[in-house]
Amino acid sequence: MEALLATPGLAWLIFAAVLALAELMMPGIFLVFVAAGAAVTGIVTLIIPGFVPTFQVAVFIVATSTAVGLGRSWYLRNPVPSADPLLNDRVARLVGEIVTVVEPIAAGKGKVRVGDSEWLASGPDLPVGARVRIVGAVGTALTVEPLAG
Repeated sequence: MEALLATPGLAWLIFAAVLALAELMMPGIFLVFVAAGAAVTGIVTLIIPGFVPTFQVAVFIVATSTAVGLGRSWYLRNPVPSADPLLNDRVARLVGEIVTVVEPIAAGKGKVRVGDSEWLASGPDLPVGARVRIVGAVGTALTVEPLAG
């Protein structure tokens, strides 16, 4: 343990390796960036002997922030395709569904039944029981249109 404290650069590199292994065991695509920051800090600390711990932490913060920024920009330019791109967009998943008006749509506002819940709806004036198609949403209010025919 004393040898590890005597060589802080080695401690940073071991910390980087532990973080990288943790990322492999619990994939979340974030620890890898912290591991990169720790690795850069370890390398800089090995290159510059007597590097003060305060500056080591500063290098770690800057290196980790840079790694996160570079990773974020890379993922924005190269999105991962999804089998279900609307997984976390409940309203978008409802577009095209046919539902029933449960509170008359008057002056453009009313309610529709979606599954076992009622949602605010906007659209043309329609009576209770009318069947409508969801065509979009504004905020949490569904936009509906009457079924043709």
